[in-house]
Amino acid sequence: MKTVQTSRVIIVGAGMGALYAALRIAPRPVLVISPEHLGQGASSAWAQGGVAAAMSSADTPAAHAQDTLAAGAGTVSERIAHLVTSEAAQHILTLTDLGTPFDRDADGGYVMSREAAHSAARVVRVKGDQAGHEIMQSLVTAIRQTPSVQICEAMIASGLQVTDGRVDGVWLERADAASDRILLSGPAVLLAGGGSGGLYSVTTNPPRIRGQVIGMAARAGAVIADPEFVQFHPTAIASGEDPAPLATEALRGEGATLINAAGERFMQPIHPDAELAPRDIVARAVYLERQAGRDPALDTRDAIGAEVLTKFPAVAGACKRAGIDPVSQPIPVAAAAHYHMGGIDTKEDGTSSIDRLWVCGEASSTGLHGANRLASNGLLEALVYARICADEIAKTLGAEQEAPQVQFDFTTGRDAVDEALVTRLRLAMTAGVGVVRDADGLKAALHEIAAVEAAAKTEHMRNMTATATLIAAAALAREESRGGHFRSDFPQADAAQASRTKITLEQALTLRAQVVEAL
Repeated sequence: MKTVQTSRVIIVGAGMGALYAALRIAPRPVLVISPEHLGQGASSAWAQGGVAAAMSSADTPAAHAQDTLAAGAGTVSERIAHLVTSEAAQHILTLTDLGTPFDRDADGGYVMSREAAHSAARVVRVKGDQAGHEIMQSLVTAIRQTPSVQICEAMIASGLQVTDGRVDGVWLERADAASDRILLSGPAVLLAGGGSGGLYSVTTNPPRIRGQVIGMAARAGAVIADPEFVQFHPTAIASGEDPAPLATEALRGEGATLINAAGERFMQPIHPDAELAPRDIVARAVYLERQAGRDPALDTRDAIGAEVLTKFPAVAGACKRAGIDPVSQPIPVAAAAHYHMGGIDTKEDGTSSIDRLWVCGEASSTGLHGANRLASNGLLEALVYARICADEIAKTLGAEQEAPQVQFDFTTGRDAVDEALVTRLRLAMTAGVGVVRDADGLKAALHEIAAVEAAAKTEHMRNMTATATLIAAAALAREESRGGHFRSDFPQADAAQASRTKITLEQALTLRAQVVEAL
């Protein structure tokens, strides 16, 4: 076993939360583990909508918190909602100081966009649909100029080392080639490595975002919260690309409508807010239209017209690749796994149930999102909890110190991830643990997940199946419908179940074993 010691804080992941935390911790030395070239491959960089923040004089953090509570379908922590929304404006100003070119009006004010379930226009954007990319570019530039931050690219975490309830270090492998594992031992670990959308066959997430970080924490004994609550974005562009390109919600905020093959606006009879209803409601409607063969599509022609090509360049580019002209044609859409409300159970101070293990971003579950994340609260939560984690780590570890750069010497040659097994897992999750669920489908999914796990030869694959097991088991146990979790066999919400799920992998595996034995 190869072991490398460091006094640097170890940050797993290189998205918005990871980089923002690394800057906040400075000048204490940190080491950031990035599977891709810095700034690429993170969900943050793909985010189109923006950051939710009460920046206008007509809006307040309290109103933002109330919208968050309403969207979360009864399981949002009110305390956390107020904490996060109260900090939002300050983080926008910090990102502006770092060089993020947020859209501004003629008077220099921030241009605010309205998205689903917000009572006001409060989403701060960049170049229409480029918020994630532009914020990440600002953070990457700042990180490159911060000498206390060491970036290790083309490297991926595959496990946590825990002794007597405390994290000792992180197991690392090469991300660009099969290799041996090296244990990197350090004083504290911050997990900021993304969500789980790639566990599904239709997703808007980058290819590597497949629940590995949640899975490795669960396998190390961490308590997991709300894993059954997966948010499906209603308007992924149904062009056959994997991952599916996203048609940002801001399009509907500017008046784009959802229609079917007959030209009917199918959201109007479903919800008074029509296209701007909460995401879970819109996603189910889009899913059911597609299941019925009615070809749902997003129509931007009348509301946005030719401006869609310049105001929303990511959408325009995806349409061009697919041979779709959004100026003259509706954009075919499908519901796609987009954001995981569940994750590693994270306390108000950013800590997990394992000592010296902090979490921020989509891998965490703080209580902010409840059963259904309010649009554009994801990036905001990553920023706020990156700040919280950084400050708590600094307080726990004491004064900063010098630390040499870490050197790694990997040996190549271990088993690579079996992509055929990954495909089996993704298909099983979409079929049984998708937008609409029932007991039979969830049990079939658990059976298939167990079979995939039995055939797995890598830690990465076992991390994926651990997270998949947690999602499916918690979904089977929650016999009601709430937010992003919809059971066709229990279609109503049950007030007695209006509480958060807390579950360990051991508990989920016990339920899975019972299901497999009964089938």
